[in-house]
Amino acid sequence: MQAHGRIVPVLLSGGTGSRLWPLSREAYPKQLLSLLGEKTLLQQTALRVADPSLFVDPMVIANAEHRFAIGEQLRAAGISDPTLVLEPFGRNTAPAVAVAALLASQTDPDAALLVMPVDHWVRDHAAFRAAVSTGLAAARHGRFVLFGLRPTAPATGFGYIRMGEGFAAAPDVRDVTGFVEKPDPVMVERLLACDEHLWNSGIFLLPARLFIDELADQAPMVLAACRKALAAATRDLDFLRLDPAAFEACPSISIDYAIMEKTDKAVVVKAAFDWSDIGSWSALWTMGDKDGSGNVTTGDVVLEDASGCYVRGEGPLIAALGVEDLIITATPDVVLVTTRSRDQDVGKLVERLKTDGHRSATQTLSVHRPWGYYQSIHAGDRFQVKRITVNPGAKLSLQKHFHRAEHWVVVNGTAIVTRDDEEILLRENESVFVPLGCMHRLENPGKVPLNLIEVQSGAYLGEDDIVRMQDIYHRV
Repeated sequence: MQAHGRIVPVLLSGGTGSRLWPLSREAYPKQLLSLLGEKTLLQQTALRVADPSLFVDPMVIANAEHRFAIGEQLRAAGISDPTLVLEPFGRNTAPAVAVAALLASQTDPDAALLVMPVDHWVRDHAAFRAAVSTGLAAARHGRFVLFGLRPTAPATGFGYIRMGEGFAAAPDVRDVTGFVEKPDPVMVERLLACDEHLWNSGIFLLPARLFIDELADQAPMVLAACRKALAAATRDLDFLRLDPAAFEACPSISIDYAIMEKTDKAVVVKAAFDWSDIGSWSALWTMGDKDGSGNVTTGDVVLEDASGCYVRGEGPLIAALGVEDLIITATPDVVLVTTRSRDQDVGKLVERLKTDGHRSATQTLSVHRPWGYYQSIHAGDRFQVKRITVNPGAKLSLQKHFHRAEHWVVVNGTAIVTRDDEEILLRENESVFVPLGCMHRLENPGKVPLNLIEVQSGAYLGEDDIVRMQDIYHRV
């Protein structure tokens, strides 16, 4: 945000992606996953605006629970100086954009915000930037710019923008005369017939000060709560934590309902880039490379006499025979089977699982921590086996347990183990025993990930049996 006049990308990373369950879960949602290509959706979104002639370093508005994963992924993508703002809980998009506008205008009174959900996919980055440049002229003339896409199918899961007259100050920009939110099939056919409607991409280009003024008129409670949450925000490592009490008082409302559907300043760029909100499994099927029978497969999959299916194996082999138009997704702990026509309802299934208390509704089998992750491999009476991965240069907290002892075996990489007053260097195939009550710490001093097997034994093996004495991630 240091350069006057350039655009501040605002990456909204608050969603949970429940319709892509079981791959996407609250603890590790779809924007942190590599669904299309090697890079995650978050990384692809950040790289889309990695053009210093047009954009400054991005601002990310994120769930506090995902802060370390987001920071690590941006670092891995070469994004050197992002602003990371943590929401204590979700309040929809209007408050997130309000916070971004207040922050950006502090540094640059003439800042323009490019607001983007991080779980969208755009194939052509050059075409995307060209559309943003087109919209910038309108934003500089005091307009809130939306980006609309020509519908390619009668989709009922998207919002639609109704275009009006051309906007004189900027070619290829039209006034917005209305919105239709997720219409039924009959209405969709009507909208497509008149050729004046575009899909609403959910991407916005906004003059920050003007947006703040509009919030004061249209959503004053949102603006007031966000001002207080920022004023009382605290610094935590590289993160800015919004004040929980102030932010809790903020209404939960989307930018569409709070501002865009009420303002007379909305215009739309008829954009030419390929776009998908990747909101469902069938969206991944649509975008995937299909075989001769229209199947898209990822992972260890064998199909026989199958057609029109999306099959993804993230663990066990999936074998399917004589089926059509199915979504089959297997993770190490969950198998989902549905038809392509019903995949919009996967979120309802997740809500039912939450109500029933299923851990898999929100948690992944791999539990991510700021230093890496662990995964429970096997558990029994008074013992548990875990696989632990520690990132290069990372270290766990200095801690002790009251109810369990641990045995660590290094599979690959190098570990430094602190055990009370001694420091032990462990290499591949070497091991160490950590007795109950012993003060200990695990560290990876190397340049490659450290993988080890941990065997826990004792009367109680819960994660809450940790007493932290020191922690570089401020978790003491």
